[in-house]
Amino acid sequence: MNITKIKLKNFRNYDEQEIELGNNINIFYGDNAQGKTNIIESIFLCAIGKSFRTNKDNELIKFNEDFAQVYIEYEKSDREGNIRIDISNKKNIYTNGIKVKKLSDLLGNINIVIFTPDDINILKDGPQKRRRFLDIMIGQLRPNYIYIINMYNKTLEQRNNYLKQIKEENKPEDLLDIWDEKLIEYGVQIYNYRNEFIEKIKNKINDIHNKITSEKEEIKIEYLSNCVNKETYSNWLKERRKLDIIKGYTTKGIHRDDFNVYINDNLVNIYGSQGQNRTVMLSLKISEMNVIYDEIGEYPILLLDDFMSELDEKRRKNFLENIKNNQIIITCTDKIDLKNADYKLFNVNQGNIEK
Repeated sequence: MNITKIKLKNFRNYDEQEIELGNNINIFYGDNAQGKTNIIESIFLCAIGKSFRTNKDNELIKFNEDFAQVYIEYEKSDREGNIRIDISNKKNIYTNGIKVKKLSDLLGNINIVIFTPDDINILKDGPQKRRRFLDIMIGQLRPNYIYIINMYNKTLEQRNNYLKQIKEENKPEDLLDIWDEKLIEYGVQIYNYRNEFIEKIKNKINDIHNKITSEKEEIKIEYLSNCVNKETYSNWLKERRKLDIIKGYTTKGIHRDDFNVYINDNLVNIYGSQGQNRTVMLSLKISEMNVIYDEIGEYPILLLDDFMSELDEKRRKNFLENIKNNQIIITCTDKIDLKNADYKLFNVNQGNIEK
């Protein structure tokens, strides 16, 4: 899987830019705030349908312009294709010239794994970021998963609104059964997807982490959920109904799922060093990459946004030795010397790119 061409118009700090990528490693280097990360963001946008940096599409439009456009051509083993995203007062997505009606029609055309310096916060921050890590991976491979999550979230919002009405307007409690039934239906489906892919990661991550750490650390992953089956989730909702009414929101459910990572039986986000947290993220992302390969028979495109600078020379070497046959997009402030590697080098300066 490769991206062959990127065209940007009024996107972030780019007026108009066309980039032809190599099939192997592509390095974009330059000072900070020149537009390197914007290249990574444009690829992520075409793969996932939204930015990894903002939830506001209008922030992607160049200052003093009223629209932006991203166009990408790609190759897979069985086909070629293109994706275009137009952003103005709303966002329109096209695959091979046909307007996408729902996000699931976009997902899976381009498969990516992204590394950023902020990824260490996936472990250190709250469970929302860990759920998002799972959702991005699963959504690329099971587009229906995103639909189910959206339906769950709509049902959750409706249930929460009714909980407030019970408290404030004395609405009858038994009508909650309607929303509970749908929450359970969607929640268990989401659990099954997540559990499936966490198990796939577990099967990969031990060998990968052993190689990265020279077999000095043992890694374990524990999935935490209240929705392992319909009976369990139903019991939680019934048991906590009074509390949910008092609080005005649903206190248990798939929307509070999490997973823990242990290094040598210690929680890495609490007891692990900065280096260990970073290495665990490497292992998780390489595992994600291999899971995607097993699913589609091709390696995803790797997006490394200023990530190599976060690694010492040994970790960088171990990392590169664990990736093969991927197209890689790297951003960095200084030129990286990759000995015996086939790569293209691009200089980024104030929204202009020179090969």
